[in-house]
Amino acid sequence: MARSSPPTSNTPETFRGTSKRERILRAAIDVFAQNGYFNAKVSEIAKGAGVADGTIYLYFDGKEDLLITIFREHTRSFLQSLQTQLATVRGADERLRVAIRHHLETLGRDRSLAVVSQVELRHSLKYMSLFSQAEVADYLNMLRDIVVNGQSEGTFRRNLHPQLVAKAIFGILDEMTTSWILSEKEYALTDQAEQIADLVLTGLL
Repeated sequence: MARSSPPTSNTPETFRGTSKRERILRAAIDVFAQNGYFNAKVSEIAKGAGVADGTIYLYFDGKEDLLITIFREHTRSFLQSLQTQLATVRGADERLRVAIRHHLETLGRDRSLAVVSQVELRHSLKYMSLFSQAEVADYLNMLRDIVVNGQSEGTFRRNLHPQLVAKAIFGILDEMTTSWILSEKEYALTDQAEQIADLVLTGLL
C-alpha cells in the first residue's frame, strides 16, 4: 500500500533485487511485517521468495539471522545514501533538513520494512541492545556531527549538547514513523518532514 512519494535516485530500494538472497530478504521483510517475527515460519518466507525451504539455510542460519541481516543491511544502505546526499549540501541547517527528510522518506516508502524496524525488532531486548551499540550509534554520530558543525558555524546555539540533540531528533523521527505505521489514515510520511525540521531548527537557532 503506497503511502509516500516514489524513491529518488539517492534513496535506493531495499532488497528489491532478483538474486535468491535478495528475494529471501524481501520475503522475510513482508512475512515478518504481516505475521510478526515470532509467528513467522521459514516455509512462508521460502514461499514468498519462490524458493525451496532448504534454500533459506544456504544463505542464512534461520529467522534470527534474517532479522539481523535485514536491519544491518538496511541501515548500511540508509547511512551510505544519507552520506551521499549530505556531500552536496552546505550549511548545517540545510544538512539537518536533508537528514530529516531522508529518514522519513526511506521508511515512508516501504511500510513493511518500517514495521519490521519499528515494531518487530523491539520485541527483543537482545536485538535492541545489540543494534544500539552498533549501527544506530553510527546514525546518531552523523546527526551529532551536523549539530557540532552548526555550532562551529555559529548557526546553532552552543549551549546545547550535540549528542543530546542527536538523540532528541532521532526520537522525534522514530515516534513519527511509529505513529504513521499505527495510523488508520492514509498520508505520506514525508509530508511531515518540513514541519519537523522547522520545529527542531527553531530550538537550535
